[in-house]
Amino acid sequence: MSGKTFDLARGNAVALTQILTRIDSRNPTLVAGAPGEARVAKVLAGILRRWGFDVSLVDSGSGRPNLVARIGPRSGPALMFAGHLDTVGVEGMTHAPFDAAIEGDRLYGRGSADMKSGIAAMCCAALSAFDQGGAHDDRQIIIAAVTDEEYESQGMRSLLESGVTAECAIVTEPTRLAICPAHRGFVWIEIEFAGRAAHGSRYDIGIDAIRHAGLFLTELDALDSVQLLSSTHELLGRGSIHTSTIAGGIGMSTYPDRCILKVERRTIPGETADTAMREIDDMLARVRTLTPELSATAKLIAAQGPSDVDTQAPVVQKLERSLRKSALPVRIEGLSAWTDAALLNEAGIAAICFGPGDISLAHAAEEYVPVSEIQQATAVLADVAREWMMEED
Repeated sequence: MSGKTFDLARGNAVALTQILTRIDSRNPTLVAGAPGEARVAKVLAGILRRWGFDVSLVDSGSGRPNLVARIGPRSGPALMFAGHLDTVGVEGMTHAPFDAAIEGDRLYGRGSADMKSGIAAMCCAALSAFDQGGAHDDRQIIIAAVTDEEYESQGMRSLLESGVTAECAIVTEPTRLAICPAHRGFVWIEIEFAGRAAHGSRYDIGIDAIRHAGLFLTELDALDSVQLLSSTHELLGRGSIHTSTIAGGIGMSTYPDRCILKVERRTIPGETADTAMREIDDMLARVRTLTPELSATAKLIAAQGPSDVDTQAPVVQKLERSLRKSALPVRIEGLSAWTDAALLNEAGIAAICFGPGDISLAHAAEEYVPVSEIQQATAVLADVAREWMMEED
């Protein structure tokens, strides 16, 4: 695939997207032998320093650096633009993953949508605000480009633990230029069912662990299709639960002594990991009332909370005004995927998502971002940044 390329003029977000996309920054925890974020962070740091940013690279663990760049005084109230530098693997992709080729209005490449175009847009937007005289003696803009969002968000956790903070934040994940104040969380749970191995003819002593797991799955179906309908969020709808993997059994003529289910519970605001674990325990208890010999244990594998910001929050209103100035539609939606915005909100920083690209193309065999959306996102974020820098405290 061939296409047009751009020279890196000062503040050219499309050209910066190409440069970042051409650098392989696959997450090494997800892809064995992958290079991680160090090179892309160093390249971006060099560009931002040339553009006049105060830039730091800070190890987030295992030699994987977060980038923190600032315009304005370090002590002033801060607007944060945030995003992640890591990407997922490239197996099965239908185009060259790191060419960053442009065809028509599409810029192709792994990470082009998720989310190097968002990183480029936020950096160029902050620069535009500075270049157009948007400086203020007491206010700053922070660029946070972090590691490991695709696995455990160690980068954002490390950033917040280091004391970096802001009054509000925009995470430039791909939202198709919709304002996304909320997204779901997730809870991963493993349930192990213990049976008793026996010859297939010995129904009198064998206990079928897979069959017991099946009884539990009937309860899980009822939870997802009936009970979870009773609680909804105005932007996200209802929570959900599904079975992710199942493993068990020894052989055709043997009662299975073990079956392991892994389930994912997607949560809406107000639901937690404790909520999900109680639901699992209640379902197991109901199965035991009919099958007293059931032996099962559930354990929490991982959890990330949902994110929720009031649609009337100042950061939402700033984006609305800037979209209107750019003659773009104002759409307020819930985001399906989990993002680092949840961690920012947990830390008391009102964080929403807004950026170029479509989340449905993230991790996909074909990943691209519309060039026009990169430009539009940059213009909108630049207006937000200028308004922030000129506000009086």
